[in-house]
Amino acid sequence: MTSRRLYLDNAATSFPKPPSVAAAMTHYAQAVGASAGRGAYAEAIESGRVLDRARLAIARLINAGDPRHIIFTLNCTDALNLAIKGVLAPLIESGRIKPHVVCTATDHNSILRPLTALADRSQIELSIVPIDPKSGRINPADVKSELRATTRLIAMTHASNVTGAIQPIREVARLAREHAIPIVVDAAQSIGHVPIDVERDCIDLLAAPGHKGLLGSLGTGFLYLRPGMEKLLRPLREGGTGSRSDEPRQPGELPDKYESGSHNTIGIAGLLAGVEWILERGLESLVRHEHELIRAFVDGLSDIEGLTFFGPQGVKDRVGVFSVRIDGISPKNLADALESRFGILSRPGIHCAPLVHKTLGTTAGGGTTRLSLGPFVTVQDVRFACDALATLASEIAERAASVAAPE
Repeated sequence: MTSRRLYLDNAATSFPKPPSVAAAMTHYAQAVGASAGRGAYAEAIESGRVLDRARLAIARLINAGDPRHIIFTLNCTDALNLAIKGVLAPLIESGRIKPHVVCTATDHNSILRPLTALADRSQIELSIVPIDPKSGRINPADVKSELRATTRLIAMTHASNVTGAIQPIREVARLAREHAIPIVVDAAQSIGHVPIDVERDCIDLLAAPGHKGLLGSLGTGFLYLRPGMEKLLRPLREGGTGSRSDEPRQPGELPDKYESGSHNTIGIAGLLAGVEWILERGLESLVRHEHELIRAFVDGLSDIEGLTFFGPQGVKDRVGVFSVRIDGISPKNLADALESRFGILSRPGIHCAPLVHKTLGTTAGGGTTRLSLGPFVTVQDVRFACDALATLASEIAERAASVAAPE
C-alpha cells in the first residue's frame, strides 16, 4: 500500500480542516467548557458568545437578515427532519386535507426517507420530479406540473452528492413563492461551494451540515428559517433552553423555540472557525479554485477509454463531485485499487441517493465510485487522480483484451 494519502471524499466530510478549526475547539475544551445559558459566570457567558458569533457568521454567508433565524441542529439530516415534519405535522393532525409534497429524484435519503415514511403511513401524498439522466438536473416546469391545490411543501437538493449537478433552485423557489408553498432546500453539497443568498434565492428553509463545505466538525448543522416560517414550523422536541426556566412550556422566541438541551458548543466553535475562514478568504476565491479543479477533472477524465463520469460534462451547473464507472471493474474494487495502488480515498456505492442511481442505470452494478473535491485539493492532485484512473482503465482493458484474444 502506498504511503501517500490523497483525500477525495469531501462530499462525505471535508478534510483537512483549516488549522483554526482544531485550535478553536481546543480553546473551548481547555478554557471555556461551560454550557451556554446555564450560568451567570464568565465561561457560560463566553459559551453563549460562541453561539451568537456562529449564527452571525452563517447569516452573513447566506445573507440572512436576523441571525436568530439560524437554528443549530445535530446535522443536516436533523435540520431536514425538523423542516419537513415541522411543517407537515400540524397539517396532518388537523385532518382537513392530506398534504401533498413535491420532491425530486436527485434527493438524498435525508429528504426521501422522512417523506417516504409519511407517505407509507398514508399521511401525505408524494410526487417525485424526475431528473435528466445526462445533465442530472430537473426541469422547473416539471415541478410546476406537479403542483396541486393541496401541495403544502416542496423539498429539494441544491447540488447532487452523486453527479455534482446544481439544481435550478432560484427558479423553483420563485415558483414556490408565487404559489405560497414553503420550500426546503438541502444545501449539504452546495454551501461553502457556491454562493447562496436566501433572500435573492427566495428560500424559506435552508438545511446544511457544518462539517462539509463549511469546514467545521461532525455533529453540527443548522436550519435557516425565513421570517414568518416560525409560525408554521412546529418544534420536534421540547426541553431545557436556559431561558424562561420558570415556565413549563417551550419558549416561543427564536432560536430557543427549536433548540432544546445543551448545545454541541465545542463543535459549533469549530464551525464558527470554519465559516470565518471562508469569509476571510472570500467565497468567490474558493469558487474560482473549485472551478479550476473541476475543469482539470473534466479534461482529465474525458479522454480515458472505458471510463464514464456522470452529470454535467463541463464546469457549468456542477460542484466538484464526480461519480465514475470503469468498464470491467466494480465500484468497490475500483475504490480499493485507488487506495491500495495510489493512496486515493474515494467512496463507492449508492451514496444514500437511490433514485439518482436508478435514473443513471448504475444501481445493479453497485453504484459508482465517487471522488469529491475540497479547498485544499490542488490541480496537481486532480491530475494525479486522473492519471491513476487512466492507468487502471488501461490495465483493465488490456486484461480483457488478452482474455478475449484467441490462443
